[in-house]
Amino acid sequence: MTPMERAFEAAKQAAERGEVPVGAVITRNGEILSIAGNRILMDRDPTAHAEILALREAAHKIGSERLIGCDLHVTLEPCAMCAGAISLARIRRLYYGAPDVKGGAVDHGPRFFSQPTCHHAPEVYGGIRETEAAELLRGFFAERRG
Repeated sequence: MTPMERAFEAAKQAAERGEVPVGAVITRNGEILSIAGNRILMDRDPTAHAEILALREAAHKIGSERLIGCDLHVTLEPCAMCAGAISLARIRRLYYGAPDVKGGAVDHGPRFFSQPTCHHAPEVYGGIRETEAAELLRGFFAERRG
């Protein structure tokens, strides 16, 4: 199973808990270090985005806040908070699924990694399984609106 497939599994599990379906996986040298889905409601924590949780777990696992040589696979374009954390963690490559025109901060909004104040910018590859990621989110919100 690919890292992005694992991220989709985590996103679907988040949706089952009533969370916005976003999943993230961090890998290094082909090994999965962490897998997380959104837990904002469950943890009552506005920072419990899938990316942040995956970064925390991977950093704990390797014993360093610098995730040198690590790649992040996430189902949705990261927001500004997550982009900042990705930069601080020194993630090597970011792979994301659906773009987020409203809340994204990589290829939309503030374009965090393009700012002169950004300390580290990963290689970015967007649109990975974009249609599937967008449909997962649309379906979740359509069900909520009932």
